[in-house]
Amino acid sequence: MAEQYEVIVIGGGAAGLSAALVLGRARRRTLVVDAGEPRNAPAAHMQGFLSRDGMSPAQFLAAGREEIARYGVALVRGRAADVTRDDDGRSFTVALADGRTVRARRLVVATGLKDELPAVPGVAERFGRDVLHCPYCHGWEVRDQPFGVLATTPLSVHQALMVSQWSKDVTLFLHTVPESDLSDDDLRRLAAAGVRVVPGEVAGLVVADDRLTGVRLADGTTHARSVLFTAPRPIPQTTLLEKLGAELTETPFGAYPVVDPTGRTTIPEVWAAGNAMGFSEQVINAASSGYRAGATINGDLLMQDLDTT
Repeated sequence: MAEQYEVIVIGGGAAGLSAALVLGRARRRTLVVDAGEPRNAPAAHMQGFLSRDGMSPAQFLAAGREEIARYGVALVRGRAADVTRDDDGRSFTVALADGRTVRARRLVVATGLKDELPAVPGVAERFGRDVLHCPYCHGWEVRDQPFGVLATTPLSVHQALMVSQWSKDVTLFLHTVPESDLSDDDLRRLAAAGVRVVPGEVAGLVVADDRLTGVRLADGTTHARSVLFTAPRPIPQTTLLEKLGAELTETPFGAYPVVDPTGRTTIPEVWAAGNAMGFSEQVINAASSGYRAGATINGDLLMQDLDTT
């Protein structure tokens, strides 16, 4: 027989652990299912989280797991392979990849997203080191160095403009983006920010002594750069939500569930948190969204129980 919980949290990142912490402190029987694939795993440190600035993602998650354990929250390492609403309509069954099943009255889906990097040799290997994507996460640490920005879409213009806040030596490599796709406003703003625009496909990175030293174009020319920013293609991990019939909305960064301010989806008794509900949820935002979901779920369960007494 499947073990019964009040809440199952699918995903053990900042959002999932934050929701579990709130629920555990509210004395709710809670389970976290953690596949162990945090989005920020390639990064050596995380920044901008008040009181945790500079902590490594691994240390942060280890501390979170210790905290939820103090309040009796269970955690299993594994992947949620499937989820169904039970015939009684009052609970859900989650099937784990190893064959186990667990049940709960409420679900939090905090499965995040995956970053699909440009298929340029060297980019994936150096991602999180000197190939970066978020200036708020890493800009201070690499400030005033020669930056490159590897375009993936015309929206990369915005990234190039943003990183110019941290360095005045910025080159935008258009790569596979035609120069004609840039608007007059794009070109005006790039010029105003002092960003150089280099057309032509990028063939690879130049690395010496395990450090990025340049960007090599397909025509053989090389541009000296110490840091390369790029925007990965986000792949939302919404499979479980889709199986349950959640309504999704299309965005320039993928399709995400329609949610209310607490993360409640269009599926009764199911919440989304962190990057499972949006592209721009950084660690501190993800933790906040998990807190809101956890607190809302506790109140929701309380009122349901009182109304059926």
